Amino acid sequence: MNREILNEYRDKDDKILLAQILDKIELCENKNKIEYTDFLDMAQSELVQKFINKIKIENYLIYGGFEEAERKMFVIYPEKFNMDVVKKNLSNIVQIIRIQLPDDLKGKYTHREYLGAVIKLGVKREKVGDIIVDNDGADIIIDKDISKFLEQNLGELTRFSKSTITVENIEKLRPVHIKKEELEIIVSSLRLDNIISELARCSRNKALDIINMERVFINFQNETKKTKQIKVGDMITIRGKGRFYIKEIIGQTKSGRMIIKIEKFV
Repeated sequence: MNREILNEYRDKDDKILLAQILDKIELCENKNKIEYTDFLDMAQSELVQKFINKIKIENYLIYGGFEEAERKMFVIYPEKFNMDVVKKNLSNIVQIIRIQLPDDLKGKYTHREYLGAVIKLGVKREKVGDIIVDNDGADIIIDKDISKFLEQNLGELTRFSKSTITVENIEKLRPVHIKKEELEIIVSSLRLDNIISELARCSRNKALDIINMERVFINFQNETKKTKQIKVGDMITIRGKGRFYIKEIIGQTKSGRMIIKIEKFV
């Protein structure tokens, strides 16, 4: 496959990731078997999606264990495979580490503690997908290759020494509840700094600080241009503040300011 297309990308990390994608595609074609990436975050997924579209690859799917997953793999399969065959193979790629907490620890741990425990064991972040946290424990979506290691070692950590650790098939993933709340903001324009000021509930100067600190992402791409125009359908992530979907412009105030309906992920 012609790799000259990689020269179009300036960012070193982007080039490395896309070169790995090309490696997977070539392996799939040469060995006639399913290949898959590590778990990618949303920005990486969007980059890879555009790249795959550009080089006109069609035999792939994006998978993270459930539809709304934030971290997903790209699964590349031979053209002769139909989708039923590919889906049957997903359980050979992705599994769950289930942590069941004892009664005295229920409700104690958050996403951060579960992820921190896995990372403490030396597991790379890209081998871990989403973590579904409930009162009685968590389901951690993982690359199957590390399932036995985590099953054997998570219980050695003090915080999980009394917990039950099991490996489960991805089909047994506990129900995922995506919580959203609707809110309205009023802005003088759709400039990024105006929007951030309202979403983060801070002054314009503080909003500029947040933008300059590279804490703002539009559709999972970092954005530092304060005059960037936001539009309906954009997903805005503010690190430390949450994720917001620009749902609708519902009207104007008497002074001409815009009223925007927002969905906040909670």
